[in-house]
Amino acid sequence: MKLDDAAARLEALGNPTRLKIYRTLVRAGAEGLPVGRLQSKLDAAASTLSHHLKALVVVGLVTQTREGTTLVCHANYDVMRDLLGYMVEECCAEGSCAPVVLPKVA
Repeated sequence: MKLDDAAARLEALGNPTRLKIYRTLVRAGAEGLPVGRLQSKLDAAASTLSHHLKALVVVGLVTQTREGTTLVCHANYDVMRDLLGYMVEECCAEGSCAPVVLPKVA
C-alpha cells in the first residue's frame, strides 16, 4: 500500500462519525447494511450519513451495491486488512519487540 493511500484512509477514519459508520458496517458482515437501516442504527440525518459514506467510498473502505431500489453498504474487508497490515508490517523492525502478525480471514 502506498503512503498516500494509507494516509487518506486513516484521515477518513479520523472523523468520529465516519469511524462509527465504518465499525457498524464491519460488524454487519459480508451482507452489509441497507442505507436506511444504517441510518436507523446510527440515528443520523440522511444528508449527514450520505456525506460521510461518500468519504469512506472515495478511499475504498466502503463499497455500495444496489439491490432493486435499496442501496446496500459493505465494509471492504480486503482494504481494511491491507491498511492494518501496512500499519504493523514494520512493527519493531529496528527494535526488540515481537512482530505483530494479523490473522488471515477466509
